[in-house]
This record gives sequence, structure tokens and C-alpha cells, in this order.
Amino acid sequence: MTALEPGALDLRSLPAIGPAAVCMGVFDGVHRGHEALLAATAATAADLGTASVALVFDPHPEEVIHPGRTVPRLTPLAVVLRAIRALGVAHAVPIRFDTALRERSAEEFLADLAPAITLRALVMTPESAFGQGRGGTVARMREHGRETGFEVRVVEPVLLDGESVSSSRLRRAVEAGDLDAVAALGRPAFLQGVVVEGDRRGRELGYPTANLRFAYAPALPPRGVYTGRVSVAERGVGPGHPGLVSIGTRPTFHDAGQLLVEVHLLDYDGDLYGAVLELELMHRLRDERRFDSAAELVDQMHRDEAEARARLGLG
Repeated sequence: MTALEPGALDLRSLPAIGPAAVCMGVFDGVHRGHEALLAATAATAADLGTASVALVFDPHPEEVIHPGRTVPRLTPLAVVLRAIRALGVAHAVPIRFDTALRERSAEEFLADLAPAITLRALVMTPESAFGQGRGGTVARMREHGRETGFEVRVVEPVLLDGESVSSSRLRRAVEAGDLDAVAALGRPAFLQGVVVEGDRRGRELGYPTANLRFAYAPALPPRGVYTGRVSVAERGVGPGHPGLVSIGTRPTFHDAGQLLVEVHLLDYDGDLYGAVLELELMHRLRDERRFDSAAELVDQMHRDEAEARARLGLG
């Protein structure tokens, strides 16, 4: 756990909220489908005169169900919580997903929300299911709600080109480097990391870079050069400061280098070490290439910069 990541809570540590309309999920990427679910939760809460709550599971349930598996994240937990609140849901509550929680039935899980949360409405999609064996379906929750005093409201999935918008669909688009598709599904591909010191080779070449260290396993596009929009709130940079981004192993200098994400901030020269940098990837410019000399690489970087400025509307 780092300063970037809030701690997920167990059910005994929930904040006291009271009567609420509740939705739940991982919400990775906070995409258009999530936005519809969250908007419906906020609207339901307004109708009923209750608080609106999104329960956000962390880590990803697939990592608990399949130990050793890592699900690349579109957005780290702290950013998910921030985005949910920005969309009008009053309480975004991180819930620790572990084996004990996995083994709770849907009814037991909802009972465990009390006394902190008094459930008045549960907002779900038609395919939603939670609890042991995914037993908490819409039909079962409607029956349970009639018995225990809450209603179920169903939000239809958001479709794009005839297919549901989902986090897995977003991950596939990121992994394919299809940044236009990523943005169409919700918001630009996103990365957040702490700026750490590298070998300063970029500065030697005339292109100083901010090297990023991640507190989570990010979903990354293919190796290559990209344009980006950068924010470094601690240093007053951005939001939306233009950048040139390299994702790769620097093959001109290394035969088997470490995969790095490096950001050159256009028209900026300042110390970013130790700061949290947030990055939206906008355009893919080219594949990663190995050059015969540093001079050839610098020539290409000049061309990359010119193209980046044109793509980002900088003239």
C-alpha cells in the first residue's frame, strides 16, 4: 500500500451513512456503462430522500478467485473513487474483496452493511450478480427486497456498436493501442505514477523525461510513442499540459531493458521528482524502434515532437 492508494475497508469498518440507495462493482475505468449505473443510483437516492452509495471492490475479484492472476487496471482505486464522487454519488466506499467476502451469500453481504448502511434501494444491471456463486441476481434480490424492505432498480447496459461497454472491452482496446475506441467507451486511456529518477539519458539527448513508478499494475498499450495530456497537481502543472510519451525498453541503448513509461512535458523545465503525475494518452504516433545511433534517435524525436504538437493543436 502506498500513499497513492486508499485502504479498502472490511464490512465492520464502514462509515455510518444511514438510509441509502446502493450500487456496487469494481468500476475500473469508470466508463460510460458505469456512468449510467452511477447516475441511476444518484437519481434513485434523490427520489427516495436517501444518501447515494457506490461500494467499490478492491482488489479485483478475479485476483481472489484465481490466485496469482493480475488484472491490469485502467484506473487505480484512488482515481476510481474520485471519479465516482465527481459523477454525483455522495459516498464511494472501497470494500476489501477477499476469500471471506467471496464466500458470503448475497443476503449475508447485504445484512452485513447494517448498521452503517440501511439499504433502501439496490441499483443493478440485468446481468448483475454478486455473492457466493453469483447468487445475488436481479430476480433473487427483488424477492429478498420485498421481504426485507428495499427495492431493486435495473439500469439497462450501455451499448456501443451493438456491444456492451465494459471494463474488459476497454482493456482490449488499450492493449490493442486503439486509443480512439478507449475514449469512445468512456474517457482517454489513463496512467498515474510517481516521478522517479532515471539514468538522465533523456536530458542528455535534449528531451528530459519524467519516469513513472506505479503503485498498481496498469493496463498499458503496445510499446511505442504517444501524445498525452499531463497533470502534476503538486507542481502546478496542468491539467492538460501537453506531453510526448514513450512506452518501451529503449532498445537503442539496451538489448533487454526494463519496460518504462517516460513522459517529456513539452515547453516545461522543472523538477517533478517525487510528485504524482497523471496522464491521459491521446494519440499513438509510432511503434518503438531501435536506431543505429543516438543521433538518429534524436532526429526521430524531433519529428515525433513536431507531430505531437500538430496532433495536440499546438501549431
